[in-house]
Amino acid sequence: MIVGDYVEDYEAMVPFQALQMVGHTVHTVCPDKKAGEYVRTAIHDFEGDQTYSEKPGHNFTLNATFNEVQASDYDALVIPGGRAPEYLRLDEQVLEMVRHFSHENKPIAAICHGAQLLAAAGVLEGKTCTAYPAVAPEIKRAGGNWVDIQIDKAYVDGNLVTAPAWPAPTARSPSTPTARTATPPTARPPTPWPSARLPPTSSPT
Repeated sequence: MIVGDYVEDYEAMVPFQALQMVGHTVHTVCPDKKAGEYVRTAIHDFEGDQTYSEKPGHNFTLNATFNEVQASDYDALVIPGGRAPEYLRLDEQVLEMVRHFSHENKPIAAICHGAQLLAAAGVLEGKTCTAYPAVAPEIKRAGGNWVDIQIDKAYVDGNLVTAPAWPAPTARSPSTPTARTATPPTARPPTPWPSARLPPTSSPT
């Protein structure tokens, strides 16, 4: 999992814990930081304004060193959203990692603004995906097809699993009812966004 400062709190913490819970080894890295150091998280919420609110989150401890990992050693990639993708997409090493997973057809899960890394890496050509609605223009310019789905769903296109924001479930098989795949949905009213969420019951140090 690639994170950075002000990554969205739930979008990093929940996949990190859930994947380990079902038996996967999860390494979380950030450019220019080492294992044992941390990134700060941000809590993005939907409270009735025209866009999300932003509040301080937690210190999320890294368990691997960016300069020591090789993408070829990993089976899948998770890209949380938040503020982090805005600047991570400027790092060519990060983009090369993303391209590796795409070119090797390994699973990639991107949540919310995580799609900014996919667009910057040039791996969305001909792909259908979702993201936070404000990212839709970037997806389209990168040759992808953005779809508007319910905030608590995920969308699957081949090896790519995407979700619009933190309420979406952890990536699951396309056969489950929580994931949508195949033909993009037709136009419909805008997705309702929740008004608030409870604070996390626990978090990394």
